[in-house]
Amino acid sequence: MGILHDDVVIIRQAEREGEPSVITVNCPDKTGLGCDLCRILLFFGLNIVRGDVSTDGKWCYIVFWVVCKATTRWELLKKRLVGACPSCSSASGISYYRSELQSPRPPDVFLLKLCCYDRKGLLHDVTEVLCSLELNIKKVKVSTTPNGTVMDLFFITDTRELLHTKNRQEETYKALEDVMQDAMISFNVEKVGPEITACSQASPVLPPAITEDIFNIETSNELPSVSLSSNNICVTMDNSLSPAHTLVQIICQDHKGLLYDIMRTLKDYNIQISYGRYYIKQGQKCEIDLFIMQADGKKIVDPSKQSALSSRLKMELLQPLRVAVVSRGPDTELLVANPVELSSKGRPLVFYDITLSLKMLNTCIFSAEIGRHMIGDREWEVYRVLLDEGATSSIPRLKVEEEVWKRLMGWE
Repeated sequence: MGILHDDVVIIRQAEREGEPSVITVNCPDKTGLGCDLCRILLFFGLNIVRGDVSTDGKWCYIVFWVVCKATTRWELLKKRLVGACPSCSSASGISYYRSELQSPRPPDVFLLKLCCYDRKGLLHDVTEVLCSLELNIKKVKVSTTPNGTVMDLFFITDTRELLHTKNRQEETYKALEDVMQDAMISFNVEKVGPEITACSQASPVLPPAITEDIFNIETSNELPSVSLSSNNICVTMDNSLSPAHTLVQIICQDHKGLLYDIMRTLKDYNIQISYGRYYIKQGQKCEIDLFIMQADGKKIVDPSKQSALSSRLKMELLQPLRVAVVSRGPDTELLVANPVELSSKGRPLVFYDITLSLKMLNTCIFSAEIGRHMIGDREWEVYRVLLDEGATSSIPRLKVEEEVWKRLMGWE
């Protein structure tokens, strides 16, 4: 027997302020499903305060308790969660949920060209509009001319797959015009071909100085002091409590996207979760218990594999992102990097949080770039933001670094 479309995802909104809403997902299982669902919840700005998952390897039942925003779009959230679930089928004539049988094709990439007059917070306002429209920023090139105009080039994809239509383009224009008002000079959207799309893919070239600034940061004395409070991370593994599963227990401080960071790590290792629970205790301490097994259906008994997985989990929870503010001669550059999933999905809303932090600091952005690069054996999404030297001269580098870090971690 299948499951009705409306029953794949059930959302019960909180009845009283301060209480969590409850999201229930009931669908066939797949490795990485928890990661995909957590990524969607992170994109919608929901904070998971408790979670339970159970599966028999074929069917799974997941419950999230979430704290939401007043502006949460529940119907759209449900649609995106249902879309992430594997297909369901039934022999009866009732209409049951089915996703596309074929593998999804890569989304079309569009180039959004936006020319406007500069002002503080402009880039964040544009980014906020694109996020609200579910237009995903894959790459961006922002530059400011001496006469005070800005040319923004956004390589974007449309979650709704409608940006090729006139109505969708007019909707985008109207939303940007409402925010920018008289600052907008010109607007254009066009689909780009593979030869242009290639420039938004991973590049093997990244200046060594940038690699050193970002990826040697854990040994640097200039690590933001706010991150030190998350250093107390405990990851233990036990094979004695289950005949078929390895128990992974994690105790750490909460941060934005914590469960996503755990799930994406397990997904990249092709680890399947059979049962798990997650909850936040007083003081923002999180406790996570996960009964897991490898792709071959066996527990993890090899000490080297246990050590590798434990070390990766600790690293991803200690620093899910890398943040550094460095001097480039007379200029100041903000660097942010986050790992890309093996499925090529990046962390949502990073650019949104970066631009919001700088807006709150009253700091102007002179130029910005987003690119994907292979560093070691992993692909990283690297954000390079050149700050306006006049606006940042009175703000210590460490202050900028800390504020961006706190925003990204949800500690603002």
